[in-house]
Amino acid sequence: MLLNGFNHVAVLTNDTDRLHAFYREVFGAETGEMPDMPPHMRLSFIHLGGTAELNVFQIEGNAEADRQEPDFERGRLDHFGLEAASREAFDEIRRRLMDRGASDGFVTDFGPGYSVFFRDPDGLAGEVLWTNPDAVPGVLHPPGTPAPGY
Repeated sequence: MLLNGFNHVAVLTNDTDRLHAFYREVFGAETGEMPDMPPHMRLSFIHLGGTAELNVFQIEGNAEADRQEPDFERGRLDHFGLEAASREAFDEIRRRLMDRGASDGFVTDFGPGYSVFFRDPDGLAGEVLWTNPDAVPGVLHPPGTPAPGY
């Protein structure tokens, strides 16, 4: 394998401050700003752990951040998945997402891992996954399979 995973995903927003607050409060993410940008553009970063981050662009007059529905008609990026550090972290993130109304909290058992979907304040779909330590190699479950204990 020549890669270590993803470095960043570039996203568009109409409200950088709101987006930063969501990822800080739910995931404990760190945020930063690119200095010396043109007056009509703001570029910032949401560090998600390791080398993974969201590169956030707020561009005056750009309406693309409004196109978030329906599923699979949102352009090239439909959703992104984040890996929880532990079961405890997965459960805490799930709780925080539910508290904010960003997720219904349903946990899918895909076999190799558990998954909970969410929408950030801009409507971008995300998924938090946790590797199932009891997974049976080669056994996969379809979307919507309830995870035991949830």
